[in-house]
Amino acid sequence: MTYPPSVRTAPEHAQAQPSAPATVPAPQQRGVLSMTADRVRAAATTEPGRLQIIGAVLALLVVAFGAVTAFEVADRESAAGDVVGRSQPLSADAAAVYRSLADADTAAASGFLAGAQEPRDVHDQYERDIKEASRLLVKAAANTDAATKSGQEITTLNVELPRYTGLIERARANNRQGLPLGGAYLRYANQKMSNVLLPAAERLYAAETGRLGEDNDSARTLPFLSLGLGVVALAGLVWAQRRNYRRTNRVFNHGLLVATAASTVILLWLAVGHTVARSQLYAADVKGQQSLDVLNHARIDSLKARANENLTLVARGAVLTPDGRNDKYETDYNTGMKALGEELGKAGGLADDARGSDPVKAASAAVTEWQERHWAARTTDDNGDYEGALKQIVGPEKSTGESFQQVDDALAKALAHEQDQFTRAAEDGRGALWGLSAGAAVLAVLGAAAAIIGINRRLSEYR
Repeated sequence: MTYPPSVRTAPEHAQAQPSAPATVPAPQQRGVLSMTADRVRAAATTEPGRLQIIGAVLALLVVAFGAVTAFEVADRESAAGDVVGRSQPLSADAAAVYRSLADADTAAASGFLAGAQEPRDVHDQYERDIKEASRLLVKAAANTDAATKSGQEITTLNVELPRYTGLIERARANNRQGLPLGGAYLRYANQKMSNVLLPAAERLYAAETGRLGEDNDSARTLPFLSLGLGVVALAGLVWAQRRNYRRTNRVFNHGLLVATAASTVILLWLAVGHTVARSQLYAADVKGQQSLDVLNHARIDSLKARANENLTLVARGAVLTPDGRNDKYETDYNTGMKALGEELGKAGGLADDARGSDPVKAASAAVTEWQERHWAARTTDDNGDYEGALKQIVGPEKSTGESFQQVDDALAKALAHEQDQFTRAAEDGRGALWGLSAGAAVLAVLGAAAAIIGINRRLSEYR
């Protein structure tokens, strides 16, 4: 049969080829978080699922509260331990180094004034001071990193102290032979003490006292994160119990009740313990360390004034102030006594009981007597009676040396009292935190387990 051209079929090779099937894109891999979120959303549509989510969140909150509390309290307890066992002892040792060096310089000058034969007790005092300073420097070096500021000052002191003692020995040797060169060596030794050793010891004391302040501040820092988590955990537990009551009309869920009790104990223990620790450490600082700092400076000022008083007689006007108008050592003595009076005024204001204030009052009275005797000795010396002035300075009775010793003894008594106050308050502060870190961890685990058990008891009703 013949078809018209309009309906004639196309040749086989001209027929359209079937198109290739379109490529279906592979489903994208879903992330773990996305899948977990879907499961949580699905679970939240049923009451058992919601209970499981609530139980997990409550357990997580309680555990986080306990863990953070344990961490923060351990940090505060460590800082409080450093205050008691490291920072304050090192600060006290640094002050003792300064005091020993200054006292050694005073003893050296006193022995020189006594004549060619130095009194045995004065010589022994000098030797004890040098040995004590050396011992404390060895102890400080063993507990201090050499690269720190304190370590550098300790190195300076260890290098310069033998040079100072060498100059003192030369001064003694020349003095025994009646040579005036002995006085020059003594003045040179005093310059090394005043310009090198004592400034290095003062910087060491300042560095260690600064570290003590940092440790004290760290120990007293409030545990804001722990307190915040504790409030959130308790709020979550209260909300869960209220929700349980509204849905079941049951007043108590024993598991949630135990979790609430455990969290409450941790929070109260944290709040009370840290409050007591802060209070005691504050008392240690205000009633102890601040007084110790003032009294240490007062004792050092008295030692420096005594050394300058002795050197005034040794130099006999040979060393003048930079303007060339006044005796250098007499000027330094007056400066030191003025500073001593100011420090004693501060110490009296800081003393909070009779055991602290009475020694300060005794020291102030002795300072007044010391100044009166000093002016009498200066008048005697200015009138040309050197031997009479010498007796008034280093004599056994009614001398400035006797007044100085009364000042030093009173300050030593006040320092011992303030040190005892600091130690007791700081140890009480550290003790207030004892056991809190471990206790918080144990109670948190107990609370989390109790919360899960309490929720599971509700879940068992749906099975």
